[in-house]
Amino acid sequence: MSYQNTFLSTLSVFALMLSSASLAAARDLALVSNKANSVTAVTVSDLVKLCKAQTNHWPDGKPVTFIMRAPSAPEMRLFLEKGYGMPESQVNELIASANHGRPYHPAILVVNSDEELVNRVASITGAVGVVDVYSINSSVVVMKIAGKLPMEPGYLLHGN
Repeated sequence: MSYQNTFLSTLSVFALMLSSASLAAARDLALVSNKANSVTAVTVSDLVKLCKAQTNHWPDGKPVTFIMRAPSAPEMRLFLEKGYGMPESQVNELIASANHGRPYHPAILVVNSDEELVNRVASITGAVGVVDVYSINSSVVVMKIAGKLPMEPGYLLHGN
């Protein structure tokens, strides 16, 4: 009986660890923008163009910089699926290609944390980025995607 209790206890801990990992990967994300950006909403196709560096300038002429966490980060799995529609290796190739020859103003900037992402979006005119909704602060503006804000039903970057 002791062996069975130990086994069940170990199994329970393992199940808890797996559920925690899936919750961490299923975060709700938001598209945030620099406050000086006049664009406050994008379509899904516009978002895809932004994250693939296919949109170089906003309608007012400001250059676009797309800021994201590393494609290998677990919290980016949802965005790779919904925004890029391609695996991590192809996203890394796309980033390298988009930034080739642009050392002083990269099209796509990869950062190490949500805090750094928010700070970079806030400090770079024309910047947009994808961040965990709980990392948003008053230094950036949340953009609508397909007419919806985070936490609204049907929002594209909802994690569950």
